[in-house]
Amino acid sequence: MITRQTVSDQLLAYLNNQLPIEQLVDWAEQAMVEGGFAPDSDIDMLVDIVMYLAGADRPQFPLTWDVCSDFMNQLGTPVKVVPVDAA
Repeated sequence: MITRQTVSDQLLAYLNNQLPIEQLVDWAEQAMVEGGFAPDSDIDMLVDIVMYLAGADRPQFPLTWDVCSDFMNQLGTPVKVVPVDAA
């Protein structure tokens, strides 16, 4: 089942450099093939976001900070940038 949390987790992993864009795109493509978005009230939003992510390896669908931030807000998981220690 693909929920707000599922998509948020994937985007957060990407934003935290734990998931390369290629794997994010692969996940999104597979999610579009398999379906299973829930709940019904979120399906349109989730499909729109996941469909965009499925094309994020193409210039027509840049995965900029603004795009990611907007998606995270839609998913109910607002994000902000904070510095971390390099050590």
